[in-house]
Amino acid sequence: MKKFVAYAAVGLGVVGYNVMTNADRDASGAIIDGGDVDPFSMRLGDCFDNTRSFAADEAGQVSTLPGVPCSEPHDNEVFAIFDVDIESFPGDEPMAEMAFDQCLARFENFVGLEYESSVLDITALYPSSSSWAQDDREVICAIYEMNGEKLTGSAKNTAI
Repeated sequence: MKKFVAYAAVGLGVVGYNVMTNADRDASGAIIDGGDVDPFSMRLGDCFDNTRSFAADEAGQVSTLPGVPCSEPHDNEVFAIFDVDIESFPGDEPMAEMAFDQCLARFENFVGLEYESSVLDITALYPSSSSWAQDDREVICAIYEMNGEKLTGSAKNTAI
């Protein structure tokens, strides 16, 4: 059974001391050296791991993602990024449902196989009520293998 995992993204105004290194990108924007990536700097096709630095805080918010080159084993790949087009914050559960529904609508176009037949599942980072108040409207959709195995390379058009 597939299980959607969602995390609220942290607001734009949060600043903190970070002892981790930032991910390096090449001229095309691909991550070439792993390190922390601000969720608002994630790009389509970026890959990241499920490590402690990705763990959500008590409020379910994530302030950094551990970006890794997609050529290396990784847990997640960003397959869609979009802004929510609604007037007011609908609440945490409706926001999670909206994120899942809109990520699901984009899944087959990226993977090349319908969601129900795939070994991949969906996770998303979406606005929290506090980040919404800071004009955060971005949803980041990512895929991962349900069995916990690492992905290597991009899952785009793999039909897995």
